[in-house]
Amino acid sequence: MSEPVIDIGVLERVGAAAAQFAPGERIFVQDDGGDCMYVVRSGRVSIKAGGMVLENIEANGVFGEMSLIDGSPRSATAVAEEPTEVLPIDRAAFHELVRHDPEFALRLMRLLAGRIRRTNESL
Repeated sequence: MSEPVIDIGVLERVGAAAAQFAPGERIFVQDDGGDCMYVVRSGRVSIKAGGMVLENIEANGVFGEMSLIDGSPRSATAVAEEPTEVLPIDRAAFHELVRHDPEFALRLMRLLAGRIRRTNESL
């Protein structure tokens, strides 16, 4: 298992408010504006586009980061597959993390590179 992109304990200590989702509930929908990314505290989230599951995100995993990076709408839909709790990271917190924790940015880039490689291998 790879290293978590961010320590959930850090988010909890700064008072990040958890959001809870029931199985089948959408966290965001493709083409929505993206004002935050999420860290899965518990549960499982499927990232879906074109009727396919692109990725399953479990505890300590992150998703929704692309919209924070490039300012574009969501490229996929995120759905809770079981009772799920996530911690949102808004744009200001994301920029603060990037500025003050360069390792966070590197871990996030490694995560994105891995996702691109898996997508390329599946083509």
